[in-house]
Amino acid sequence: DILNLQVYYPWEFLSSSPCRTVVFPLMTSGVTYWVIKALQQLDLCSSCINSYTLLVSPRLLFTIFSFILDYSVYRLAPFWEADPWKALVLLAGSYVTLVFYTRTFTNTLEGLLLALLMVSVSPGKSGGGLTQPASSPLIGIVTTAGFFNRPTFLAFALMPLLYWAGSIVSSQKSIKTVIHHFLKLVLCACFTAAAFVTADTTYFTSMGLDNLYSIKESPFEVIAQLHEKMVVTPLNFLSYNLNSSNLALHGSHPRVTHFAVNGIMLFGILHILAIGAGFKMLKKCMQQLIEVTPNHHGSPGLLAHSEGNPTLLLFYFVPLVCLSLFSHQEPRFLIPLILPLVLFSASQNRAVKWKPVIVIFNILGALLFGCLHQGGLIPCLFHLEQLMHSPESSNHPRHYTLLFAHTYMPPRSLLNIKKSDTHIDVIDMAGSEEETLCQTVEQQANNFTCSDCHVFVIIPGTVRATLTKCGVSFKNETLIFPHLSMEDPPQVPFLFSGDWRSQLGLYILQVDRE
Repeated sequence: DILNLQVYYPWEFLSSSPCRTVVFPLMTSGVTYWVIKALQQLDLCSSCINSYTLLVSPRLLFTIFSFILDYSVYRLAPFWEADPWKALVLLAGSYVTLVFYTRTFTNTLEGLLLALLMVSVSPGKSGGGLTQPASSPLIGIVTTAGFFNRPTFLAFALMPLLYWAGSIVSSQKSIKTVIHHFLKLVLCACFTAAAFVTADTTYFTSMGLDNLYSIKESPFEVIAQLHEKMVVTPLNFLSYNLNSSNLALHGSHPRVTHFAVNGIMLFGILHILAIGAGFKMLKKCMQQLIEVTPNHHGSPGLLAHSEGNPTLLLFYFVPLVCLSLFSHQEPRFLIPLILPLVLFSASQNRAVKWKPVIVIFNILGALLFGCLHQGGLIPCLFHLEQLMHSPESSNHPRHYTLLFAHTYMPPRSLLNIKKSDTHIDVIDMAGSEEETLCQTVEQQANNFTCSDCHVFVIIPGTVRATLTKCGVSFKNETLIFPHLSMEDPPQVPFLFSGDWRSQLGLYILQVDRE
């Protein structure tokens, strides 16, 4: 919309039934693209718009935003009886912070908003005493913004909001003051929701900023049209995801996947320690319920600062349980939980004796998810963008067909193709079967209607042999290293052979049409 580039619109952003708000993409990636465009228009940077800046500028902004986590940990640690510096080391050393919180995921924004919410609901320490939690309007704004970013934010916000409500009720003697706090929260939440609905309705009814700028009707006519076509993206999101058949299209997982696999994959030993502490807490609660005696005057309750910080455990496990109710379970859904988990692990020096395990785990995680996993796809797009926008290609226009197979969906924006450019076609074959792949490759190779056409096939080294059965010859092979496809993993014996590099690489193969 901003740079007038060809992109692939995901189904969540189609105007027919949009499921995601456009506000956060415009406020994050959109701002960086506006800056790049302005620099180029002012002749301060003649070649600002390229695949590298398109990728790095939004990530740089998210990296800056990620320090909200650091601030939150430093601010919250004393209240939750954790050492601030040990908690910061756990956070900064986690590969989840290094990999996920520097990339443009809605889950990353969800984690940052959860951090702001936890800071807002937790009293601070000042002069040896506790200060009051943040004002209810801020809590209402953050909660609503999180809900519009991802409706699953309500699962993460549930315990912090209950904690805040409990602290308000217990600290205020007047019922009138309590009602006043809740009314302010609700009113600010409603105003925030109205702002998101207005922005989304305006965008999706015009479907794009270009169309938005060219509206000719009067403001009153525009408002009337928006009222008739009101877009509430979270409702569309919930309507879609509450249908189990829809979730099955994206992959179904056992309900214990988050607990047994994803939590360990993201947080390693910290997740296991939290589960162990959770079982101990449940056991203690059961014993207290069973061992009720006339002399027993009540237990300290879950929201008190008892041994093991049960409140932080609830902040961690309640969202985990809520997300486990859905059959589609991806690891990234859990990345907001790093904050309560780090605070819990840093209290009572739980993680100290596991330091070597934590260090090795996060080094391996950073290498796997930050470098190897689909690691060749972005460098491949950089290479193709430079090839298609080279001086030779600019002077003699050519037609390019880029066929991607057995890779994640290539972000077309990184190819830097203008909307008006019809000389480049991108075909995403995803995980197509061998027969379908060969038919498509042969069809492109035998397309003689174009005299100066160039066909490239991008495919992982682990399925490179498939193309030898297609009856098509190739030239100008380029190997991008490293690249690991978990859907087509390399066989272990090949990793110890002389061909190991090709097994961990992504091939760019040019079809020899001659």
